[in-house]
Amino acid sequence: MQYIVLDMEWNQPWPGTFAAKRVLPVKIRGEIIQIGAVRVTDRQIVGDEFQALIKPKFYRKLNKKVVSLTGIKDAMLAKDGIPFPEAMERFRDWCGEDVVFLTWGFDDIGILKENMALHGLDSSWIDRWYNAQMIFNAQTDGATAQKALKTAMQMAGVEASRPAHDALGDAYHTAILCTRLDLVRGMAEYDKALEKHENGFHGAELPGCLERKVFHGYDTKEAAMAAQSGPENVCPTCGTTMTLGKWISQQDRRYMAMAHCPDHGRFLVRIRLSQEDDGIRVSRLIYAGDSEAAQTYDRAQEKPKVRRRHRRPRHSASSQ
Repeated sequence: MQYIVLDMEWNQPWPGTFAAKRVLPVKIRGEIIQIGAVRVTDRQIVGDEFQALIKPKFYRKLNKKVVSLTGIKDAMLAKDGIPFPEAMERFRDWCGEDVVFLTWGFDDIGILKENMALHGLDSSWIDRWYNAQMIFNAQTDGATAQKALKTAMQMAGVEASRPAHDALGDAYHTAILCTRLDLVRGMAEYDKALEKHENGFHGAELPGCLERKVFHGYDTKEAAMAAQSGPENVCPTCGTTMTLGKWISQQDRRYMAMAHCPDHGRFLVRIRLSQEDDGIRVSRLIYAGDSEAAQTYDRAQEKPKVRRRHRRPRHSASSQ
C-alpha cells in the first residue's frame, strides 16, 4: 500500500454573475483548476509527484480572490490547462492500485467527487481517504480545531521549500509532515480522532445540508460577517441575493441565521470563523428551511430570554 497526498485549487464564481446563477446538473462548491499530488511509500518516504492545470468548463472566468491567492491566471489555464476528464485519467494512471489518499482538511475529496460527478466520472476509487490534519492533531497537541498547514509545519520544524497555495507545493509540504507521523496507527485511530473534531462541522454534512462553501482572506471578523450577510448571501438554488435575519452566536466562533429567498423560501445559514495564514476563513453550510438544523434554530429563537430580577434594597425598620 502507498499513500497519495493530494491538494487542489478551485475556482468559485463571483456572486451575482451569470456563472453564479447558472444551475448545473450537479451542484459543486468550486470548479477544480489545479491538482497536485505526492506519493509517500509504505516506508513513509517521499516519492514521485503529479501536477496538472485544468481548463475550467463551467466557471471560466477566474475569481479575483482565487487569482490573488494562487497566482493562477486565466491565460495560464487557456494555454496550459487540460480538460478535467483527461486530467483525472492521467491522475488515476499515475496513482496506480492499492493507494490511500491523504489531504490536509476535509474539503478536497468532497469537491473532487462533486467535479467527477458533474463530468460523469466514477469516483469510487478515491473512497479510501483520510484527513492528515486529524492524524497530526491526535499525535501532537491533541487539538480538535482546524490547523493551518503553515502552523503544523512550524510545530514540526518543517521549513517551507515550495510555494504556498500551490496545489503541488501544499501537497509536498503535507507529504513531509506525513512522513513524521505514524500513519498506520493514525488510520487505525482515525474514527476516535474524528469524533473529537468539532462535532463534524467541517466533516460530514448533517441531514438537509444543501451547500458547503469555504471563503478565505478576510482581514477582520467584521469584514467576514458583512460579506456573509451581503454579497455572499445568495440562494443555493437560483443565486439570487437573500435577506438575512439576525445572527445567533454559538460556541467557538460559530454563528447561524435564517435567510430568505423570494422565490425559494427560507434557508438556514451556519458559518464558522477560523484564522488562517492569509486572514480569516469562513466555513459555511446552508440547510433547507425544513431541516433538523433549521428546527434547532427555530427552537433557539423561541427560548424566552431570562431576565435577571433586581432585588429592591431593604430598608431597615425605623426605630420607635
